Amino acid sequence: MQLYIYDDSFKNKIEYYELTEEQLRSTGHPKDCIKLSNEDSDRYSILAIEEDKLVNFFVLHKNEGVKPYSSNNNSILLRAFSTDFRHQGRGYAKKSLMLLPEFVKENFSETNEIVLAVNLKNEAAQGLYKKCGFVDEGVRKMGKKGELIIMSYYL
Repeated sequence: MQLYIYDDSFKNKIEYYELTEEQLRSTGHPKDCIKLSNEDSDRYSILAIEEDKLVNFFVLHKNEGVKPYSSNNNSILLRAFSTDFRHQGRGYAKKSLMLLPEFVKENFSETNEIVLAVNLKNEAAQGLYKKCGFVDEGVRKMGKKGELIIMSYYL
């Protein structure tokens, strides 16, 4: 698996990325995220490609985007994480999250912390993030869809 910053050469893969209605209740579709990234230079759309298939998508958001979740000026927010529903249950999410720290060090060298917000009710995601080295330090925020747990990975 490899992680890539989105450019138009990946447009076709995005067209075929599928999320269920249930998934779309808790995350944004890559097409919408890419549109936002094109309008905001602090947002980076990231693709996880396994054997030429787009299996995971997420956004890394610097500066203003991370401020509601961290006071660390050198942190970056992981948001809109998803797995194409046809590829769920195969370990791709864990694999991409395990590659993330090195990817961030290589592409965002000033960054020393990756921050994410996960819904309190989403215990499966919380467990995955913990397995991948994210730490819950007890910080909570209210989000549009309920209480969020703020987790950090220190680089």
